[in-house]
Amino acid sequence: MASEPIRDPNSDHLLTPENCAFLLIDYQPVQVSSIRSMPQEELVFNIVHSVKAALNYNVPIVHTAVNIATGKNKPPIQPLMDLLPKTPVIDRTSINAWEDRDFKKAVEATGRKKLIMTALWTEVCLTFPALDALKEGYEVYVVADAVGGTSTTAHEMGLRRVEQAGAKMISRTMLWCELQRDWNREKTVPGFMDVFENWDGFNPEKNSKN
Repeated sequence: MASEPIRDPNSDHLLTPENCAFLLIDYQPVQVSSIRSMPQEELVFNIVHSVKAALNYNVPIVHTAVNIATGKNKPPIQPLMDLLPKTPVIDRTSINAWEDRDFKKAVEATGRKKLIMTALWTEVCLTFPALDALKEGYEVYVVADAVGGTSTTAHEMGLRRVEQAGAKMISRTMLWCELQRDWNREKTVPGFMDVFENWDGFNPEKNSKN
């Protein structure tokens, strides 16, 4: 029982820790509180655990928020700030993060062409930069259960628009498993066990031992 040799992680058509970057856009209190496409607690759980995946595999993270310095908005939610104490939050005024020079430079500095994109709201702050990134030749992967909109329809229309433009839909669980890929990659297995956690507290791995 042996795995095939590990494919070149830089040219692999699937996501690998070496070929992608994670974009985290506008997970601020007012945006979270306005989400109506899924339970807010589930959304926060899913984005926190998606960020944990990026951290577990050392995927570069670009973090941005809107209107902090202007006083019109607050910093990102504390669970994300606790996870990313050393990751700078790029403050901007543009609704479309791709139209902010510092954000775009930070994305380019990662050297990665596959972008795992998360944002609030789906229909705006995800859709606009996703469309721009796709037009510039990037591959965009949307963690569909870690983003949310102001209504179910708004969320679905945002996802549909970017998917029609070429973006790929993934989930939190898919993200973890695609980055891990093989249990023989033992260094990241302890963190990978986080994939079994669910927002409602159910953990099949722990419950099976009871």
